[in-house]
Amino acid sequence: MIKFQKYFRLLASATLLFSTAAFVSSCQEEEVIPPAPIVSAGTEASGIPGAKVNVTASISAPGGLKTVTVLKNGVAFDTKTYADGVTADNYTKEYTVENLAAGASVNFTIIATDAKNQASTPTTFTVKVTAIPPKEIVTVRGVLTGNITWTKNKIYKLVGFVRVGGDTTDVTPAGVAVGTLTIEPGTVIIGDRATKGTLIIQRGSKIIAEGTAAEPIVFTSERAVGEREPGDWGGLVICGKATNNLPNGVGQLEGSYKGWHGGADDADNSGSLKYVRVEYAGVPINPNQEVNSFTFGSVGSGTKMEYLMATFGLDDSFEWFGGTANAKYLIAYKGLDDDFDVDNGFRGNVQFGIGIRGATQADQSGSNGFEVDNDGQGNSREPYTSGTFSNFTLIGAKGSAATSISPLFQNAFHLRRNNKLKIHNTFATGYPNGVYIDGATTAANAEKGELVLNNIVLAGVDGWGTNGFGQGFASEPRGFAVRDVNTATTPAALAIGTQVPSVWFLAQKGNKIVPNYVNTGISASLFQVGRPSFAITAGASASIATGGSTTGLGSFFTAADYIGAFGTTDWTATWAEFSPQSVIYIK
Repeated sequence: MIKFQKYFRLLASATLLFSTAAFVSSCQEEEVIPPAPIVSAGTEASGIPGAKVNVTASISAPGGLKTVTVLKNGVAFDTKTYADGVTADNYTKEYTVENLAAGASVNFTIIATDAKNQASTPTTFTVKVTAIPPKEIVTVRGVLTGNITWTKNKIYKLVGFVRVGGDTTDVTPAGVAVGTLTIEPGTVIIGDRATKGTLIIQRGSKIIAEGTAAEPIVFTSERAVGEREPGDWGGLVICGKATNNLPNGVGQLEGSYKGWHGGADDADNSGSLKYVRVEYAGVPINPNQEVNSFTFGSVGSGTKMEYLMATFGLDDSFEWFGGTANAKYLIAYKGLDDDFDVDNGFRGNVQFGIGIRGATQADQSGSNGFEVDNDGQGNSREPYTSGTFSNFTLIGAKGSAATSISPLFQNAFHLRRNNKLKIHNTFATGYPNGVYIDGATTAANAEKGELVLNNIVLAGVDGWGTNGFGQGFASEPRGFAVRDVNTATTPAALAIGTQVPSVWFLAQKGNKIVPNYVNTGISASLFQVGRPSFAITAGASASIATGGSTTGLGSFFTAADYIGAFGTTDWTATWAEFSPQSVIYIK
């Protein structure tokens, strides 16, 4: 009996020992699972389009934070990974509010995972889009002196003739007040219609208007969408101290609004313009005396100008009265008179420009791509109008034989009154006439090689007249690629030395006449409404993608081996606006 009791005690002890060992082993093998991550979104944010806000969240992951994934309205926005041992984070990521309607919401879904691949419950952070507050309209009038800055958070309204600097006489008085106007990128300036609002930079003063491709500076009409029209305000006028060929070297710009210009400093610096648009300008100051969209009076070579666009102006898009200013990347879009008007001894360099015309928008004085004079009377005054232009594209109004155009359109190039301009690498089409070398003195300059046309391609329009060129009215149904007769009631023959102008033209370096612009590779969209395509089809039979040369033109000119304003880069992208009538500027 004692033996059996001892046996059962030993058996019980063994069972207890085995059970304890099994329990300990079980505890060692069973894994403890930590809680899943928890995400708490930050306080809802809001902002106007363009504002920067932070998407925020607090994250806890006892099991070790592995990743955070963020979706913006269901689309991947951000991913963040973490090193071992991180169990918490205050997540933040900057977001720029998009151009959405006021009241719209942007939802960011935030999900965290831990080292065990456990995911948190999706949590939403919301950004509300708020309305853009209306900009303050600042009325500007009179004479501005000293240092003035206009900022993009305001709109500036030009009332009457607003002058930077006080030089308003033919002789600059001693101690005349000057000014420097600086305009921030993205700033909008409107002109008062009733008072013919105009901005004039007087001699000795400066404008520093440097926009960007993303934020151009815009001068435009004060009127609402659908109401704007050419001549709603004056325009932008810059008066410099460079030389010209006016009597005594000083003159007042047409319209007699005290825009005196001229001097003896060809390196004069009137400031800088970059990414600037001028829309609906050209108000008449007096009958037949309008301000141009851009007017440059004796502006010197120290002035920097590039990426400028004149749109729907009532007079010329760009006009130079003397001076030595240089410029690149100019757009003349559907102005009324001439695209590029050159007078009074201008001697600067200009490269890359395009002029596009509207079918019915032409001036009673006759509308041209280039209109060039030495002076208004064709005198032999020095300095001569002898500037150099390269890589221009002139798109006239006639997109097809069926297109009805104003009979006031004239020439792609009207070269007259004793000028000595140099034009290279330029393409023109859609005008009744291509080249008109007008007058005996101008012809003599061409014969001597002082008026230069090299690498010029003139293209006709299929079915327009007998040669692709034609007038817009019945009295003269036939146009000319190059005029060999003048425009007198009884036309008289023209000559350059012993040659007729058309023969002289084709004898110059690289010049061509082709019957149809389609074969040149340009896009038909250049004749249509809205933003055109500037791409050139290289494979076209008469493609202008090649055939140009800037060799020998000087260091100012960018190397270009093509004809016209565009190679493989569309330099109008982003900053240029071809439908300004629909843009809401005053918000």
